[in-house]
Amino acid sequence: MYLWTRLGYDDSGVTPDGKASMTFWNFFFLILIYVPLVMLWVFTLVDLAHRKDLSGIAKGLWAVAVVLLPIIGMLVYFITRPDDVDVSAASGTEPAAEPVADLTYEKLDEIEKLAELRDSGALTDEEFTTMKTKILG
Repeated sequence: MYLWTRLGYDDSGVTPDGKASMTFWNFFFLILIYVPLVMLWVFTLVDLAHRKDLSGIAKGLWAVAVVLLPIIGMLVYFITRPDDVDVSAASGTEPAAEPVADLTYEKLDEIEKLAELRDSGALTDEEFTTMKTKILG
């Protein structure tokens, strides 16, 4: 402490000419600890906002927990977060529909005829569905 004051610094970290001092350790903690923590905090809030499996109330409660208790809130959020949440939202695309194998015009014509029979009342919805699944394979 004595050396610190002899060099012209007081306990507040201000030099005698009124300028704030930035020591190596202040800079080290700023760059290597605080900046990544702030980035992780922002990432947590953005991830929370983009989740579609949570209701608005749940998102609000998580946001309050993350803001009021940043480190504990982030840890608990990422530990309890499911791995398979919002895969389509994260990539920005919709999930691809499964392709129908070997769909030909003949099969489409048969399905159209079945639809006409269903609309006329000759087939029930269950019969139409079972026959359509047989046609599609």
